[in-house]
Amino acid sequence: MAESYPEAWRRAIVGAGKSWVVFAQGTCVVLPDPDPAADLATVATDLLREYGPVHVGSPAGDFDVVTLQPGPGWAVTCHHPDILTYVAADEVPDGTDLVVGLHGRGKRDRDARELRVLHVEDAR
Repeated sequence: MAESYPEAWRRAIVGAGKSWVVFAQGTCVVLPDPDPAADLATVATDLLREYGPVHVGSPAGDFDVVTLQPGPGWAVTCHHPDILTYVAADEVPDGTDLVVGLHGRGKRDRDARELRVLHVEDAR
C-alpha cells in the first residue's frame, strides 16, 4: 500500500500550490505556505513529531473521518488541521467511522514515532 500513498494524497488534496509530505504509514502533513528556503521534509517532520503522537483523553486523541471524493478511502483528521492520515478501503474490515478513525489514529501515532518520510511534493 505504501507505494500508492502519494497518489492517493495527490487525488485528495484540493488546491494547486500546496506542498505536502507523506510518511511511511500514510500520514500527510500539508504545508500550504512554506518558507521558500525551508526543507519541506524537516518542517513536516517537526510538525508530526509535535502534533502526531496520540494521547488518549486529550485533543491529540481526537479524530474525525472524511470519506474521500474521489475515493476510495478516508482521511482521518487530528487536532492539527494540516495533518491527515490516509486509510485505504482494504485496510479495515468494517468501514464505520469508528473503526476507520481508530485505525488512522494508530497509523498517525506510528508515523509520529518512526518519522520516516516516504514522499515530498514541493509546489513552491
